[in-house]
Amino acid sequence: MFNLSSTSTQNLDPDHVRDGLRQGNFLLVDVREPEEYQAERIAGAINAPLSSFDPKSLPVDGSKTVVLHCAGGVRSGRALDACRKAGVAVSHHLAGGLSAWKASGLPTVR
Repeated sequence: MFNLSSTSTQNLDPDHVRDGLRQGNFLLVDVREPEEYQAERIAGAINAPLSSFDPKSLPVDGSKTVVLHCAGGVRSGRALDACRKAGVAVSHHLAGGLSAWKASGLPTVR
């Protein structure tokens, strides 16, 4: 099982993620399934579904901080675990996922 309280995991709140996206510092990766992503998503997020998730395919080149998210935090936590196991340097996570984003009153694309 994944451990989102791990010292290497950076749990970011929605406002921090919004600011990082606006500044061009973050690449947001949505690990929900394509049909979920198409129905509603955060503007600028790319889709890398957990069902076919390959940590080695993430654009981790140091130009932007990769931040993972899903609907509520469970699947992106699993994706973080997969990154750790694969030796891919991704440790940032939108705490609470899309649900927290929307609860903060932030916009989505439908």
